[in-house]
Amino acid sequence: MNFINKNKKSSIIGILITIIILIILVIVTNNNSMHMEGIAGKIVMPIQNGLTYLKNKITGNNEFFIDIKNLRTENEELKQNNKELEQQLRELEIIKAENEMLKEYTNLTEKYSEYKTIPAYIINRDISNLSENIVINVGSNDGVEPNMCVISEKGLVGYVVSSTENTAKVQTIIDTSTNVSSIITTTRDSIVCKGILDSDTTIKATYIPIDATLAIGDTVETSGMGGIYPRGITIGTIKEIVNTKNIADRYAIVETAVDFAKLETVLVIK
Repeated sequence: MNFINKNKKSSIIGILITIIILIILVIVTNNNSMHMEGIAGKIVMPIQNGLTYLKNKITGNNEFFIDIKNLRTENEELKQNNKELEQQLRELEIIKAENEMLKEYTNLTEKYSEYKTIPAYIINRDISNLSENIVINVGSNDGVEPNMCVISEKGLVGYVVSSTENTAKVQTIIDTSTNVSSIITTTRDSIVCKGILDSDTTIKATYIPIDATLAIGDTVETSGMGGIYPRGITIGTIKEIVNTKNIADRYAIVETAVDFAKLETVLVIK
């Protein structure tokens, strides 16, 4: 009986203590509700902000990778467009070059309309210290034969030394083995022009008459003597006059009318 009474007393005491604790908690909760909310805010808000930041970061990264993919696609498209534009530019340059060539042919044929000519363009250059030859794209099938005169819009180029069925080799006037019978247009004095070693812009005028009066800037043209070059084709202009002790040995430097470095189209005179 005593044991039962003790258990009852303990239960009653436990219930009372529990009730007292609950009452205290209610009172404390009511009095400090705002304080507790502040504590909860301090704990919860950083976590919430962190999660929000992480979400935004992940979303931003996804957008970044999407932008990279788009940029790569745009870059490939731009590369393709650039290739197409370059191809179109090359085609336009080819058309322009062909038009320029046709224009040169037209100008040539009009300028030398008194001659029967064969148009051609240079396909190779056989140039060395001792030779200044060019190869053109016409030959015996086109009526081209050795010793035919070759000219350009600017003036005399040279003459045909040999030909195949479809090509011909031309020895230019700047070749050291070429001699051209010429005259000075102002005085009509006869001279001979020949190539100079290591020069593709000038030739040498020799056999100048003792009584001939030369002046820088005088024009030199073919005399028509020799059977290869027709008369009156421009060769160049006198650039320099070199006097020697013996006047019979004086000579002049003639700058060629033709720019052989840029020469592309020619006419072969039949």
